[in-house]
Amino acid sequence: MKKIRFIFALVMAKLAIIALKITHHNGTNFPGIVALRICPDFLAYVNQPQKMIAVTGTNGKTTVSNLINDALKADGLVVLNNSLGSNINTGIATSLIYGVNIFNKEKYKIGVFEVDERSAPRIFPYLHFDYMIITNLSRDSIMRNAHPEYIRSLLEKYVSKDTKLILNADDLLSALILPSNDRVYFGIEKMASDLKESHNLINDIRVCPHCHHELAYEYVRYSNIGKAYCPHCEFKAPSYDYALGSVDTDKMTAVFKGPDGNHQYRLLNPSVFNIYNELILLTILSELGYSMTRMEELLNKIDIVRSRFNFETVKGVEVVMLLAKDRNAYACSRVFEYIATSDRKKEIIMMMSSISDSKHWSENICWLYDADFEILLDKQVERIIATGPRGKDYTLRLALAGFDVSKIKTGAIDEAADKLLLNSDSTVYILYGTDSIGEALKVKNKIIDRLKEEKQ
Repeated sequence: MKKIRFIFALVMAKLAIIALKITHHNGTNFPGIVALRICPDFLAYVNQPQKMIAVTGTNGKTTVSNLINDALKADGLVVLNNSLGSNINTGIATSLIYGVNIFNKEKYKIGVFEVDERSAPRIFPYLHFDYMIITNLSRDSIMRNAHPEYIRSLLEKYVSKDTKLILNADDLLSALILPSNDRVYFGIEKMASDLKESHNLINDIRVCPHCHHELAYEYVRYSNIGKAYCPHCEFKAPSYDYALGSVDTDKMTAVFKGPDGNHQYRLLNPSVFNIYNELILLTILSELGYSMTRMEELLNKIDIVRSRFNFETVKGVEVVMLLAKDRNAYACSRVFEYIATSDRKKEIIMMMSSISDSKHWSENICWLYDADFEILLDKQVERIIATGPRGKDYTLRLALAGFDVSKIKTGAIDEAADKLLLNSDSTVYILYGTDSIGEALKVKNKIIDRLKEEKQ
């Protein structure tokens, strides 16, 4: 009976795909919704690619998934992924429906799936993944994820014991997960910008998990990310199996160190978040058997997806779009730190609100007081445009941080470009949330049009 239900669900999902094509609706998880409503355990029956890679974690999973997909495709492989759907069970089901024929025969040899960490109970009991990458586990929206230790408990409960883990040794929240699973660790060796102790508001690992004394760090990058150890017992962060060393953001190079030796690669992006993302890519490629030289060839063919980082210079003014995940203080603080590294004059448009969600629910704004707005106390910041439904909240938070409120302008998103100074040799940063990419592109285009008109 269950098998018949599955076959019926697969047929109806395939018909749904045809209907979507006829009506010109692409990039939807509708076929997965159809399949799971007819057959709730559809994922247990649908055939999957021979090799499966899952990418999960609080931040970076979309970028890492895209990098892996792009690298494997650059190598000539046909990769099944969930870019057409979403990172929850319905989206993954949709991708797997595309990945089999009407007789449930798989059409792909390798699958790379971004998996929402909260969806673990609805995905991992049904699908077998050969590798699972955990980018990091950190504080996210309290309304969505509660606390990172809760998310870790979901992964520990549902991830298969025979899945090989690829873990961030610099992040103890994820590094210590599922100790009986086979694993490799990645990390970044000491950088010139590292500190001895964290100065961020968020620092979720402060005590030794063994003896409960306060942890110390050989070096700390931000929050609780770094090389931790306990001065009172033998506990220390795991050793690196794969590492990036000699990171040079001026020359945009770093040395990748693995079991097969060392090799210098170009950096795809200077932000620390994206340096970790690149390291994860190199780690999984090494695990899949790629040589150092072949990885260099593939790396030269790909880049960070433009919906995450978009850069353009017009008449001496740099216009940078940066994803600053809404309701995520941890991610926003990393963006603020990246902005602070520039010695150019700066203007910032803040529109990282949950714009579409504001129609459906009331956003909890406590995340604003976990984010390090104090980092923006920089004399090079000439103006901040606080816009969108949380514009006044940004203004209040900046005032509490000590920012000069006379430099803050508020207003509607479509007015933001007109409120900029656009002085020569300056950088404009557009900070946007996950659901406002389209709005951010409109703002960017309006800025560019204004620059072209005013600097003829």
